[in-house]
Amino acid sequence: MALNKAMLIGNLGKDPEVRHLESGVPVVTIPLATTERYKDRNGEVKEQTEWHNVVLWRSWAEFAEKYLRKGMQIYVEGKIRSRSWEDQSGQKRYITEIVADVVRMLGRKSDNEHQGAAAAKPAVVSAPTPPPAEEVLVEQQEGDDLPF
Repeated sequence: MALNKAMLIGNLGKDPEVRHLESGVPVVTIPLATTERYKDRNGEVKEQTEWHNVVLWRSWAEFAEKYLRKGMQIYVEGKIRSRSWEDQSGQKRYITEIVADVVRMLGRKSDNEHQGAAAAKPAVVSAPTPPPAEEVLVEQQEGDDLPF
C-alpha cells in the first residue's frame, strides 16, 4: 500500500493565470507560501517560509481563475509530483509540485491580519464538479480486505 498526500494551508503568492493545453484542457500553476513561526533559543520569534508549486487542472483551474487572488489564504490537498524537463539551453530542470484534488478558500491575508484569524469568515463557493469516472485513475489492490 502507498500513500502520497499533501495538505497545506498558506497564502497565494500571485493571481492564478489559466493556460490551455493543445487539447483545450485548462491548467493553473500558482505559488503557495506556508510560514512556520517559532521561538529560537533566545526567545525571539522567527519565521520560515516555504514556497510550494500548486497545480490545478480542469474545473479546479477554472475555479481558481474565477475566485482565487494573490494573498488569499487557502487549504490545498493533493498529491506530490516531481518532474523534469529540458530547458531552451538544453539544461535539465526539476520541479516538485502539489497536484490539487481539493481547494478551500479560507480568507485573505489582510482579513486575518486586521481581524484576527478566528474572525475571518471562510468564503462559501460551490466546488467544481468532479471529472467523469473514466478520467479518474483508481488503483485497486487484489486481496484488499478493508471493511470500508
